[in-house]
Amino acid sequence: MGSGAARPRTNRVTRLGVQSAAVGAKAPRRVLVPVALLLGLSLGFSLGGYGPASAASACAQGRVDLRWEGGSERFGVEVADDAAERAQGLMGRAAMDPGRGMLFVYERPGPARFWMKNTLIPLDIIFADAAGQVTRVHSMAKPLDETPIDGGESVQYVLEINGGLAERLGIRPGAQLRHPQIGPNAAWSCE
Repeated sequence: MGSGAARPRTNRVTRLGVQSAAVGAKAPRRVLVPVALLLGLSLGFSLGGYGPASAASACAQGRVDLRWEGGSERFGVEVADDAAERAQGLMGRAAMDPGRGMLFVYERPGPARFWMKNTLIPLDIIFADAAGQVTRVHSMAKPLDETPIDGGESVQYVLEINGGLAERLGIRPGAQLRHPQIGPNAAWSCE
């Protein structure tokens, strides 16, 4: 659950952290010949697969796309979809690449509260409902702070990204997430 120990039933306290063994690992980069590079850039693809989201690109388990009025973005993500992964979250990470994040997936919508215990980097925490619609954005969560961050009562997905990015990009309530684990009633479907 993100930034802390799990709490009974209605209170999800989450440690903000990512569990990958590749701490601070960079997103893989492709070596492209000039013609392929020009073709890819002209079609709106970004190097490494992260950056502005393309409506034509398919969903991928290791990526989340966001769109909102006036913008879109794509992040490479680690998915935390079980209790152990959510409890670990991004704890202990000294850094995270700007195009990376962690997507927390819950079985059903419910209350979500995160904290920053043992989390060493500032994070933006983006809370979304069962359709992947962003309902709250908490900017610049303070490292090591154990104060609960309330995400609301009907949260099913939480995206953690580097602190300050949500404001800089313009991500706000009403934005939509796209990911294969967002159910059949997704606001922005993978199909």
